[in-house]
Amino acid sequence: MLLHNVYFWLKSDLSAEQRAEFERELALLPRIAYLADGFIGRPAPTAPRPVIDHSFDYSLSLLFRSEKDQAFYQSECPDHARFVERCAPFFARVLVYDSAPLGG
Repeated sequence: MLLHNVYFWLKSDLSAEQRAEFERELALLPRIAYLADGFIGRPAPTAPRPVIDHSFDYSLSLLFRSEKDQAFYQSECPDHARFVERCAPFFARVLVYDSAPLGG
């Protein structure tokens, strides 16, 4: 298993239409058939604490069954390529955290 967490900070000058396009394209990624699971979100309304970062606009979490599936997603998945092509102009910043289970 591999958990792929992506955090997006969008450019502040995006139009409502551009934000809507980003959301539509982002919503397609968790639907990729070979994923174990997927989730998109916004910062949760949790209480501010020094260890919590609420500054991002959107998050994407994809659970892959294997590192091979994640590598395919990065290099050959047409859905991922489409998202990057259409939405990269909207990003001010992107941060990725990939996690694998302990012992595996």
